[in-house]
Amino acid sequence: MSTRTHRTRMLVAAALTAATLTLTACNSGNGVQDEGASAGSASKSAPTASTTPSPEAGRGTSTGTARTDSAGSTSEGSTGGAAGSSGTTGSKDSEPTTTPCSPSSTRTAATEVSRPLNHLLLTVTNTGSKNCDLTGYPVVRFGEAQSVPPAFEDSKPQAVVTLAPGESGYASVLLSAADGSGSNGYTAKSLTVHFDQGASAAANPSLPAKGVHVDDSIRVSYWQSTMADALAW
Repeated sequence: MSTRTHRTRMLVAAALTAATLTLTACNSGNGVQDEGASAGSASKSAPTASTTPSPEAGRGTSTGTARTDSAGSTSEGSTGGAAGSSGTTGSKDSEPTTTPCSPSSTRTAATEVSRPLNHLLLTVTNTGSKNCDLTGYPVVRFGEAQSVPPAFEDSKPQAVVTLAPGESGYASVLLSAADGSGSNGYTAKSLTVHFDQGASAAANPSLPAKGVHVDDSIRVSYWQSTMADALAW
């Protein structure tokens, strides 16, 4: 037998032997069991790897949220309280301190003027320590008169006349018709002045010693902030 033939037979025999071993192993089930064990081990270890960090991650998130919420709540509460207090104080400080002018905190004078004719000028000066308001028009009574004169409605100012301490407000009184057309004339030597229609207290400014002539043409202006505005009526 030649060398080549001998080698060929040895290779065939080795191949048959390997094939036989492979078939035997497959039939015994060892290969399948080994692969199953490997898969099982990987399956068991996977949950352990994913479960272990989960509680740590959960605790970290919970702690972080609690701290943020707590800090945020405290900070916002403090700021809100401070802002509220500041707003209240500002509101109180900005409130105006004014009251209606009254005879007890003012000085009232009645002056007869040469122009316009037959006019009396009323001057009210604030002698108090706070601002006061002259509202509406003066309610005047001369002597024993039973009625009070009406006002020139067109003389009503756009705003209430407010007097700071030391300041004065004015109103004029048309005593009688300049052309003598008025009727029921008389001479008055006393005067009572209520600062507005609802006032209970009254001022009693002095009139000239000779008195003033009054007839049924009498009218008054609303309170004005300047003498010129008052005497325009």
